[in-house]
Amino acid sequence: MSRETISQSISIVHPISLSHGKNAEVWDTTGKRYIDFVGGIGVLNLGHCHPGVVEALREQATKLTHYAFNAAPHTPYIELMDRLTAFIPVNYPVSGMLTNSGAEAAENALKIVRGATGRTAVIAFDGAFHGRTLATLNLNGKVAPYKQKVGVLPGPVYHLPYPSADNGVSCAEALKAMDRLFSVEIDISDVACFIIEPVQGEAGFLALDIEFAQALRRFCDEHDILLIADEIQSGFGRTGQRFAFSRLGIEPDLILLGKSIAGGVPLGAVVGRKTLMDNLPKGGLGGTYSGNPIACAAALATLDAMTDEHLQEWGSQQEEAIVGRYEAWRSQRLSPYLGRLTGVGAMRGIELTSTDGTPAPQQLTQLLSLARDAGLLLMPSGRSRHIIRLLAPLTIEPAVLEEGLDILQACLKQLV
Repeated sequence: MSRETISQSISIVHPISLSHGKNAEVWDTTGKRYIDFVGGIGVLNLGHCHPGVVEALREQATKLTHYAFNAAPHTPYIELMDRLTAFIPVNYPVSGMLTNSGAEAAENALKIVRGATGRTAVIAFDGAFHGRTLATLNLNGKVAPYKQKVGVLPGPVYHLPYPSADNGVSCAEALKAMDRLFSVEIDISDVACFIIEPVQGEAGFLALDIEFAQALRRFCDEHDILLIADEIQSGFGRTGQRFAFSRLGIEPDLILLGKSIAGGVPLGAVVGRKTLMDNLPKGGLGGTYSGNPIACAAALATLDAMTDEHLQEWGSQQEEAIVGRYEAWRSQRLSPYLGRLTGVGAMRGIELTSTDGTPAPQQLTQLLSLARDAGLLLMPSGRSRHIIRLLAPLTIEPAVLEEGLDILQACLKQLV
């Protein structure tokens, strides 16, 4: 099958062609089976072809395949927003809008905060990833490859160090950098918002420092600055609870959603304080495909499956298996390249480093190939592309999870 018609600017991690999947397993066009620890890069928390999602898709496809909500409202959109806003664990009135993707949710959030504050400056963080659209590129805390060759980006955007035990940046260091930013670079009164991931995804599953999160919330309140939490990858159970911001003891003003919101069907959302979401003029928000009825039906089925009990059970099971294996590998000195375990809950990364502690991207590239040959798909991350992102479906069968970890163990031993 030719790929000449596909842009060569799209990077491919695994040079295979998939034909079908079921829960945490996929098969390529040659019939080879793989255990999937990629999950569509965090899209498939409920696995491939979840029965509830598939049935919802089939049923909705016989009723209404599409209508633009801003032309004439339809019930799947209305029902989903009622359910979704109730699913957000905050203590203020919530409203929102549906989008086609997480990046589009971020774009709309920027419009919303500008309208609400009359300000334009945004503070983001090193290592951040918020999308590949023109405005979200500038939010990303990494140049290559996202910002290369595209010229001046929408702004103004400033970046701060991201404090986490997983990258060695302390709360005090981040607060000192913030103090410098407002002393040297920009007036506080010009800042519309901070945007932050409670657990960074692209950077290698780095969990935000709790003390910093609470200090940031106080700072934003003091200076009338809005706080946006990007839960596109960390949300919908990835950490073992509905959303990762809950562990921080804060409530964001706006929350960005996507990836696992609809069981594999393209959908995103921006939700938050109703006073913020309602501040733009009529027609300021919307979109032709945003909140497509079939995508809404898939999201409703996803919420049916994601009870707190299920999320806690799935998250605990996966966390215990990963942490237990990792600790055993460290005690056994399985590989000289085995670095730190990053993240929180079931959202975990494994760092590969050389003996001097520097990143080992060559060994990660080798690991990707070894694991793929052995029937396991892995996803790289980290500024140096040296951290494995473990994104198996939360619904993975325990035996399949153990089989995947067995393969990973065997491949780590082979690294040279």
